[in-house]
Amino acid sequence: MDLRTFALVFGTVFLAELGDKTQLATMLYAAEGRFGRTHVFVAAALALIVSTALAVLAGGLVAKYLPVRYLQVAAGVGFVAIGAWTLWSALRG
Repeated sequence: MDLRTFALVFGTVFLAELGDKTQLATMLYAAEGRFGRTHVFVAAALALIVSTALAVLAGGLVAKYLPVRYLQVAAGVGFVAIGAWTLWSALRG
């Protein structure tokens, strides 16, 4: 295992997940008290593992047919569009 690649992917995903809606939902389930914290942790961790596995599989499949550069541009445009929509929604009301 290449530790540099591992650290890059871990750091990027970790920072991207901080404060996102998934983390906030998990925090609310844990704080609510209706569910055991262990159950919330295991369920959330498994959900992230499955969604990450799907992303890795999809990324590998799409990369066979499209240059990685196109994927990077599409991801960038998507993030900018979501950011613009979020900002517009916040300013609107």
